[in-house]
Parts: sequence; C-alpha cells; structure tokens
Amino acid sequence: MILRQFLALTQNATPERRAEAAGTLTRSYLQGTLGPEAAWEAKTALLALLDDPAAAVRRALAQACADSDQAPRPLIVALASDQPDIACLVLARSPVLMDADLVDCVAMGCEETRAAVAGRCDLSKPVAAALAEVGGAPSLIALARNPLAAIGTAALMRMVERHGDDAELRQALLTRTDLAIEVRHAIVALMAEQLSRFGQDAGWISSERGDRAAREARDAAALALSDEAEEAQLVRLVAHLRVQEQLTAGLILRAILSLRLPFAEIALAELSGLSRARVAGLMLEPHGAGFAALHRRAGLPALLLPSIRAGLTVWRDANGGRNGVDGPRLARSMIEAALTACETLPFAEARGLMALLARFEAEAARDEARILAHEQAEAQAREAPEAPILLTAPEAVDGCVVEAPSEILILSAGPEASQPALPDAAAAWPLAPRPEERIGAAVLESAAEIGPDTAETVLAGLADEIMAHFLADRAAATAQLSDPAPETRPGIIPEIVVEPKRATRPRAIAVAVAAGMIPEDLILSYRADRERQRLAA
Repeated sequence: MILRQFLALTQNATPERRAEAAGTLTRSYLQGTLGPEAAWEAKTALLALLDDPAAAVRRALAQACADSDQAPRPLIVALASDQPDIACLVLARSPVLMDADLVDCVAMGCEETRAAVAGRCDLSKPVAAALAEVGGAPSLIALARNPLAAIGTAALMRMVERHGDDAELRQALLTRTDLAIEVRHAIVALMAEQLSRFGQDAGWISSERGDRAAREARDAAALALSDEAEEAQLVRLVAHLRVQEQLTAGLILRAILSLRLPFAEIALAELSGLSRARVAGLMLEPHGAGFAALHRRAGLPALLLPSIRAGLTVWRDANGGRNGVDGPRLARSMIEAALTACETLPFAEARGLMALLARFEAEAARDEARILAHEQAEAQAREAPEAPILLTAPEAVDGCVVEAPSEILILSAGPEASQPALPDAAAAWPLAPRPEERIGAAVLESAAEIGPDTAETVLAGLADEIMAHFLADRAAATAQLSDPAPETRPGIIPEIVVEPKRATRPRAIAVAVAAGMIPEDLILSYRADRERQRLAA
C-alpha cells in the first residue's frame, strides 16, 4: 500500500518534490515505527529510488541515511558507488560499510572519494594500507591529518616512498603523535636527498659533494633521533637502517665518537648477532682480543679498528674518572685520539678516514662553541643589572630631591600646580636615593676629599653645625611661604632655585650638602644619641 501510494505521488512530481518525498520516506523507515509489511514496502521504495535519473533524489537518500546503522546495506553500497558528491556522503560517515566495501571503493574510486574514506573516524589499518598503496597526495594528506585513523608503520613508510616529495604530506606526517622513529628518519633522509639534488641541479655543488652531504646529514639525523629514543625504538631504527643499507661503518664510527654509545651497542649487536650486554662488555676493553673479534664479526673494515680503540679508551678513562673530561670536551678528545691513531697508518689508505675524522672534529668544535655561547648568554642575562630609571625633568619623588653633581636643587613645598620649565642641565638625572642613604654617601665623599687628618674633626662637629644650618634654612623657607612673590599670588608654584657650588672649604661643603638632605627627626635622633653617649662617658 505504501509503495503504491508513494509511486503514484511521485510519478509526475518535479525532482525537488521527489527529493523531498525520498528524504521523508527514508527518515520514516529509519525511525523503526513502521510495521513489518510497511517497513518492507518502504525499503523496496527506497531501493527503487536508486534508479531515479535526478541526482537530487539520490543525494537526499544519502543525506538521510548516511549516519544511521539501520540503513539498508544494499542502499548504502549502491550509494557508495554513485557519483562522487553523493558517494562521499556515505563513504565518510556510514557505519554500515565494512572494510571490504571501503577497500573496493578505494581501489575503484577517484581522489575525492578516497579522501572521504581517509577522513573516517573508524578507519582501520587494512583500509589505511589500501590508501597508502593506491592513493594520491590529496587523499594521503587527508589520511595523515586524521588523528583517529589506525595507520601501520608499513603503510606510513609506503606513503613516504610514494609521495614523500610533497611538503604538505611530510608536514602532516610529522605532526602525528604515533609516528614511528623509522618513518621520521625516512622523511629526514628524503629531505636531505632533495636538498642535495636541488644543489646539484642548480650547479652550486658537485654530484660527489652533494652525495656526501646528503649521506652525512642522514647519519646525523639518525643519531639525533636516537638521543630521545627508548631501547625498543632504537632496535627498530637500527633494523630499518640495516634494511635500507644505511647502517654503515661510518655511521657506527660517528656514533662512538659522538658519545651515542647505546646506538653503537645495538648496531654492533645487530651486525654481529651477539647480545647487547655482551657487546657492551667488550667495548669496555677495546684493546682486548674479544673486541677485535667483535669488530671482524660485525663486518667493519680493519682500517677503523685503531681509531675506534683510541676513542673507546678515552671514553673508558673518562668513565673511570681518570682524565676528568666530560660532555662536548670528551667527544672532541675522543676524535683527537682517533686522529692520532691514524698517523701510524699508511697515508694512502688512511687519507679518506682522516678526512672523515677531521669533519667530525669540526662538527664537534662547532657544537661545543654553540653550547658554551648559549650558556654564557644565559649567565649574562641572569647577572645583567637593571637599567637605571631616568627622569625627563627634575622632580620630587617620595619626598626625595633630584640633584645634579654640580648644583644643589632646593624645592619649596606648595599646592599642586604646573611647574615651570627646567634647566637643560637637569633633564636626565637619575632618581636620588633615600635621604638616609645619601647622608652616608655625602659624608664619606667629603671625608675622602679633605683627607684622613681632618675627617674625624668634621664628623665630631657635624651635629651642631648641621642643626644650626637646618634651622636657618627652615626659617628662610617659612618666610618665603608667608610672603609669596607677586607673580605667584594666584597659585603658589613649587619654586626651584639653582644655586651653583661656592668655592668653600671641604668641611663647609660637607656640612652644606648634608644639611639640605637630612630630615629634622633624623637630626634630633642623632643629637639625642650623642648626648646619651656623652653622659655615659
């Protein structure tokens, strides 16, 4: 009955009306409120709508059932094979599709549909592997940016092999938190090769020099990655390097002479078939027959044995505390010892090895200088004094007076008002210290000027003369305030009087300087203390 009514209703309707009716029928079916017979008829009507020539009708079906796990599977599978804009609706979200359906759509679809599959929140490893094998750069970028996708290490390596030259894909891969260490090394090695090829194509470097630069950059990246790796990750990295034929004697020599001993131990264990503990024990006795046998069993050239022995000897002595060298200096000491060991070898045979060691020494020296410069910069930043605070014009700050070396500024108090222009000589003087701090500085400076013979005399008679001078200045200031000048009658402006220094005796200079800086309560306290000392005596 439902099927007959639906077909009669939509037989002569416009595509828009048919699309609206298709969406309504789909939602009614998915709600599960229809009886068994009505549900069967509704399902048959939905499947019949797959033959509708209007894409809007099929798109309405896909939009209505894309998120439902109750949607008819034949309907979803058919919509997944429709044109891309319709297929992407169900490929990206439908929980009805199985891994086999998704793999088939990846193999037979276009980049748009593959990108839709790559963005699924429940993407499994088999589907990710299919995308890594046949997907283009756009779909692989979408896959790498999907944090919920389960991507195996083999699939990640395949992505790098096929489209690792795409910078956007490399960036998306490096932002993943589950990226394996061997994949990171593969990305770095690929970038080193691209840079080397670019320099060769531009004519900046020769092919031989470019290949050497790429190889050394790849080795340096492997050791840098090993610094933060755990033992299991180191084992995987060493195995990856061996499969890629990048676990070379030069890399092992670099690892030993740059203090990457865990990497060297695992590498020698991988090449020799011995356990890591056995290799570590033999490396503690580099001049023994056991280490020579390990060297041969690992397939390392006999030419490297003296250099490795010399470097390991320096390292062993440092561990025993016999030479007191550590950190970057230890690495340089090991390289220097390796170079010294090469001097006894025939030059024709050791020329390449000595050149390699010389490059190692230059790298170690630069690293050591970089570390020391960074430490010195941090120490200087910690010890740098704070910049002095300067005033653009002399003013009173917390009751203190800004003073100049050659002049004494006397400020008379008064109501707040705009201040007149100030002399240029006092335009940038630092803030004066507190009065109690300035007293000691002024007295000591004056005592130094008049000499040790008269210093005690000045200090002994300082209290009486300071008091007399202070009371005289205070009386003059009071008289000034009681009778203001005619031009200041509308509002009393703080007056600044600049008095040049007079050619007086050193003792009078000390008294005059101190008198203008000492508050009354401090002078009274000073006199009281002297009186108590006199009575006690």
